[in-house]
Amino acid sequence: MTVRPATHDDHDAVVAFTENTWPDRDGSDYLPRIYHDWIDNETAETFVVDPEDSDDLAGICQAVMLSPHEGWAQGMRVNPDYRGDGIGSTLSDACFDWCREQGATVCRNMVFSWNQGGLGVSRAAGFEPATEFRWMQPEPSYEVEPTLDVYNDPDAAWSCFKRSDANDELRGLTLDIDESYALAELTRERLHRAAAETRVFAVGDGNGTRAMAYRTRVSEEGDDSYAEYGVGAWDDVPALRSLVAAIARDATDHGVDATRVAIPETARHVSDASLARAGISDDPDFVLEADLTGR
Repeated sequence: MTVRPATHDDHDAVVAFTENTWPDRDGSDYLPRIYHDWIDNETAETFVVDPEDSDDLAGICQAVMLSPHEGWAQGMRVNPDYRGDGIGSTLSDACFDWCREQGATVCRNMVFSWNQGGLGVSRAAGFEPATEFRWMQPEPSYEVEPTLDVYNDPDAAWSCFKRSDANDELRGLTLDIDESYALAELTRERLHRAAAETRVFAVGDGNGTRAMAYRTRVSEEGDDSYAEYGVGAWDDVPALRSLVAAIARDATDHGVDATRVAIPETARHVSDASLARAGISDDPDFVLEADLTGR
């Protein structure tokens, strides 16, 4: 089998084995919808495994750079006809090598917690556990107003995040601004960019900043629209309630159907969100990473 860069001409072969990826979860997969955008992405490389003497493809995965030292592997799919043939490890090696050539010292990926096959393939390929998160999902609404002050202040938000247990639990990782469903190390510079391009939320009072978040994007996914927020961090439930109210109002300003906010998968954070009636997703997501410095 040959590992090579994917082309636009591979679209139909990729769709053939990805259009029903998870049949027990309605089978939907985003790859057919965004495939051509993947190929046009100049900051990424998409790999396919091409078996000899066959019109099929055995698998696909994309590697993308999120920062000068952070690579991200996403969308790994293995054709069911070739499972058990080491396709996942072959694709991961290609992604690792490409990321290392771009200067990355680490490559991460994300796997749904219910995806046992994907978790096993990732671990076998060299990824190690990093962190886990869940979506908090405040409903867009103007009905509730924050009781604390809310500022578009990246420095206050940065200080709040750095001292938070969310920072500790997530190992400093939050949603990337440019690449959807990807996590990268949050920096002060990224929060300043968010303050200028999207929105930063620093929630506090005369005693200091007690909660923070930032918007990464507003997007359409199928028939639904979302406002997505890179992380939610808070000191206590009253601060969380003001943060949730600010996010709900911001989402309403953009006319979206729903929101999602990345929060740590801990008993405190998930139960706080439940107490604040912020809404939470059914399952967490796992982030894994591979050290590339030895390659």
